[in-house]
Amino acid sequence: MKVLLINGSPRAEGNTHIALSEVAKALESNGVEAEIVSIGTKAVQGCIACGRCREMGRCVFHDELYDKVRERLAGADGLVVGSPVYYAGPNGSLCALLDRLFYSSADLLRYKPAAAVAVCRRGGASAAFDRLNKYFTIAQMPVVSSQYWNILYGARAGETAQDAEGLQTMRTLGRNMAWMLKSLSGQPLPEREPAVKTNFIRE
Repeated sequence: MKVLLINGSPRAEGNTHIALSEVAKALESNGVEAEIVSIGTKAVQGCIACGRCREMGRCVFHDELYDKVRERLAGADGLVVGSPVYYAGPNGSLCALLDRLFYSSADLLRYKPAAAVAVCRRGGASAAFDRLNKYFTIAQMPVVSSQYWNILYGARAGETAQDAEGLQTMRTLGRNMAWMLKSLSGQPLPEREPAVKTNFIRE
């Protein structure tokens, strides 16, 4: 079993990485492989609502980050997405990636356990945490919980390592993710109805 952890911070080794590393260590100590992928500092193409992914089965843009994350996701059994908090929301570059990934790759996401992690200096983490969780609930992904909301605090580099409760929350998240993966392994998937779309504006 394997879990993909996406580091949505431009700082590959910053506070978000510390948080995700704690989750990864707990996963690995429970027999689940973990891989952290950082989104980096390059500009990330957003979704342009062209609809081509419905025909192609993937996003029309062939940028390295999207291709890398999509490839890793195909081989993963679970997903953890971590982000610093910017104006009470996740990093915009991360959201640009997730918008494209979740819209174009539903079959790679459905029924895989997922969790969000938010890292902030002081406030806005619960709003960012909520925004990230919406990706999972729309994609029919079971959301993994912990002992508290998956939030860590720290402003300067390395400060999250001092948030003892936050680090424990990350370890609990990793153990809960491993438990859910093992519990769901081999279980038949739910029956799916054909999608129904209701638009509220009629001509």
